[in-house]
Amino acid sequence: MSRKARWMVVALAATLGACSSVPNAQREAQRQAAYEAAAGAPVRSFHFYNLYSWEPLGDSQVVIYTQANRAWLLDVGQCQYLGFANTIGLTSFSGDVSVNFDKVLVGRGYPPCFISKIRPVDVARLKLEQQAQRKIDAEPREPAPAPATSR
Repeated sequence: MSRKARWMVVALAATLGACSSVPNAQREAQRQAAYEAAAGAPVRSFHFYNLYSWEPLGDSQVVIYTQANRAWLLDVGQCQYLGFANTIGLTSFSGDVSVNFDKVLVGRGYPPCFISKIRPVDVARLKLEQQAQRKIDAEPREPAPAPATSR
C-alpha cells in the first residue's frame, strides 16, 4: 500500500471516529441532565452496605445504586479514570459514605476521587424522564410521486 493510501485510510478512520463520538457525547449529556433533574437536595452522608450498580457520568459524577430503586448522585471533582474503570469501590466508615471524607476508588495505582457532594436520586422520576426521552414523533411518509412516462 502506498504512503498516500495509508494516510487516506488514517484520515478516514479519524473522521469516522469523530462522527461516532458526537452521538455518544449527546447521550452522556442527556443521561447527566436526567440524573440532575431527578436528584434531590444535597445530604451529608448515606448508608452503604452493598453496591448494586453504578454508572459514570463523565469524569466528575457517578451514580451509585445501593438497591434497584435507591440511587445516589456523587460529585467527585475531576476523576480522570472514572469513565474507563471496569469496577469501582467506595470507602465508608461504619456503613456510612460521607461528603469530604470518603472516596470513590477507580483501581489500583490510580488516585482516589474525593466525594464533594451527595444527592439522593428519585429513581421513579428518573425512569419517567428516560421514558419521555424515548418517545418519538412518528409521521407517515408522503406518497412518492408517480414516475413520469416517457414516449
